[in-house]
Amino acid sequence: MDLTALTIPEIRERLTEREASAEEVVRAHLDRITTRDQEVRAYLSLSPERALEQARKIDRKIAAGGALPPLAGVPVAVKDVILTRGLKTTCASRILESYVAPYDATAVQRLEAAGACIVGKTNCDEFAMGSSTENSGFFPTHNPHDLARVPGGSSGGSGAAVAANLATVALGSDTGGSIRQPAAFCGIVGMMGTYGRVSRYGLVAFASSLDHIGPFGRTVGDVALVLETIAGRDSMDSTSADVPVPDYVAGLDRDVSGLRVGVPKEYLAGLNPEIGDNLQKAIDIFAKLGCKIENISLPHTDYAIACYYIICTAEASSNLARYDGVRYGFRSSEYSDLRDMYRKTRDRGFGAEVKRRIMLGTHVLSSGYYDAYYLKAQKVRTLIARDFIEAFDKVDVIVTPTSPIPPFKLGEKMDDPLEMYLADIYTVTASLAGIPGISVPCGKTKSEPRLPLGMQIFAKHFDEARLLEAAHAFEKAGGFEL
Repeated sequence: MDLTALTIPEIRERLTEREASAEEVVRAHLDRITTRDQEVRAYLSLSPERALEQARKIDRKIAAGGALPPLAGVPVAVKDVILTRGLKTTCASRILESYVAPYDATAVQRLEAAGACIVGKTNCDEFAMGSSTENSGFFPTHNPHDLARVPGGSSGGSGAAVAANLATVALGSDTGGSIRQPAAFCGIVGMMGTYGRVSRYGLVAFASSLDHIGPFGRTVGDVALVLETIAGRDSMDSTSADVPVPDYVAGLDRDVSGLRVGVPKEYLAGLNPEIGDNLQKAIDIFAKLGCKIENISLPHTDYAIACYYIICTAEASSNLARYDGVRYGFRSSEYSDLRDMYRKTRDRGFGAEVKRRIMLGTHVLSSGYYDAYYLKAQKVRTLIARDFIEAFDKVDVIVTPTSPIPPFKLGEKMDDPLEMYLADIYTVTASLAGIPGISVPCGKTKSEPRLPLGMQIFAKHFDEARLLEAAHAFEKAGGFEL
């Protein structure tokens, strides 16, 4: 019995039937990490003591005949931009290489309260800035399906960990697609809830009006259960929404016949042909399930990339000003005065992509350019959000590709930042609008090596239940294996 290949319900069943202990499940994952992660490189650090201590608590509860919490004994990986008390939280940056978090993020607290076992912190693009996990300050992560290719980004370590059975589920962060795109590239499920659905307390800020915490899993059911666990109002985060959290898992098997599925024409241009073919097959599956397919338009989509990269870099410029060598993190040892210390600390501590985004953000906020760039981008953001509001008057969910291209080779796009940015064209729109989105597997490329492809589904604000129902119906109908 391979304990690393189990879903959350399967782990629960093994524990309940005494066929395996929580400690055995965690040790199986740690052993697999020891052997497989040498080539995948999904983890930046491990926390075996913490995971095993939690597992033993679960086993004692089982021995005493106590009721099992929903995530009992489930090994979880956490992206290294999410704080974990007593463990390093580096944001994959040299500037925070030795930083140890003094408290847990709310999402981490809620997972452990539900019985989950935190096995380690995963690699990512530095400060979550990138689409390939090649911008990590330490090393790139490799796609488990083809080690010569990227796992996506910025949450590539979390995506690769789940795809390679190095964790059952994982937490990532999504600012412009950083959960959904790695999920597509790694052939798994990744979800970003509505902005405010999951507390951001303990998430190191990149772009505060766009950042989300969300789950990865190998099934829609696992993702639904993790989202249900971490969602809900948090007094520590003023932007978290005081909206009831439904029982997502209980609603997964609802009949989707009659569901109105929108297909936006703007998302079909410039697609890799194989992605386009598989998306059409996916739409055909929804039609066979009794859904009503509607052609729709989201007319401001063409402006989304420019809008996103103005807003996110402006917010990054502000948020990253705190890393100056004074309070915490790396400080250059050679400097002549305070200004020189700031300059040398940030120059040596930040990588090229982070510096690029800080400079872009500082420029668009600078005197004489604020109105022309940042203010205009905020107005366009409103138009993009309005496109979705109007579309959801006509349809219940919207399906699109997750990425316009399959997983690309390591190093292939590093010399062309603009081409890397354009890979986010289908994910940034939902982030700007604040709506929920999920990426699910949608078959593979035909040629060898056969690479995973992803399909994205959107729903209106706080309608994650509808989103998960549609994704689960697609999974049950065999859509993952197109």
